[in-house]
Amino acid sequence: MLFVRRSGALEATMDLNRIAAFARVVEAGSFTAAASVLGVRKSSVSRSVAALEAELGIRLLQRTTRRLSLTEAGHAYYDRARDALAGLDEAREVVSSLGTEPRGVVRLTAPVDLAGELAPITGQFLREHPRVRVEVMLTARYVDLVKEGFDLAVRAGVLADSSLVARKLGETAMGLFASPEYLERRGRPRRLVDLVHHDCILFRAGGSKATWRLQGRHGEERVVVEGRVDADELTFVRGMLLAGSGIGMAPVQSFAPLVESGRLERVLPQYARHGAALHIVWPNRRFEPAAASLFRDALAARLSTYFFGEAKSVSGS
Repeated sequence: MLFVRRSGALEATMDLNRIAAFARVVEAGSFTAAASVLGVRKSSVSRSVAALEAELGIRLLQRTTRRLSLTEAGHAYYDRARDALAGLDEAREVVSSLGTEPRGVVRLTAPVDLAGELAPITGQFLREHPRVRVEVMLTARYVDLVKEGFDLAVRAGVLADSSLVARKLGETAMGLFASPEYLERRGRPRRLVDLVHHDCILFRAGGSKATWRLQGRHGEERVVVEGRVDADELTFVRGMLLAGSGIGMAPVQSFAPLVESGRLERVLPQYARHGAALHIVWPNRRFEPAAASLFRDALAARLSTYFFGEAKSVSGS
């Protein structure tokens, strides 16, 4: 409870628990989901929001049996309350971490394709910091770090949100791969143009054709390839390649173990494409929890070593 002094007496102004309950309802999308996040009963969350609306003298949420939406006043109040609550959370994290080992929850989002690389990094970090808990969401969709409450993200490609702090780890090299079984059955391409006669596994092509641009001995060359499969996750592409379904383009470093084991072959190894830049991004906060900062450092060092052969500092943006 917050208090202000008026005419020599203390008067209650606003219960922070009610504000926090309202913010969780907005972020979770329902009273039920918010109650689950807060670890309380749905009725308790509903009473808190109703009490807040009564204190403010205005409705913040429109409720029906099937949906929940913010009123105009609700939008304005949430935008300001969210920043205030985030500031209090940061202050609590800073104080709790002073003179103690890192603790608390670190939330990370990353592409599904990085699951194999992130798992050992996360495991090692948890062994080194036993009072830290890590929540990882692997998804292909764009995640709003501030709105959805994430501390860190690993992202590939062009960064659209300029409000985030970003550290570029490097650019991945892309190569062509296929299974030995497929190549025995359909033949091994000798020139880039030979790919037009092969089944290709497409990645985010948006159709049955794609233009592959690769760097060779004579600079960039292009070839239009066709495929009956177009996927938006490299994990699926890898599965199709291992199943002998065609030739696909994938990160050279990630697929190197499959080549070494003989499960895949590098096709036309004289060609490669500069892949998407890999970044670690995080909200531009005045105070950052120690656990999040340390986990970011571990991710940057080990992902840089894995993909690019060197560790990179993340002390700046």
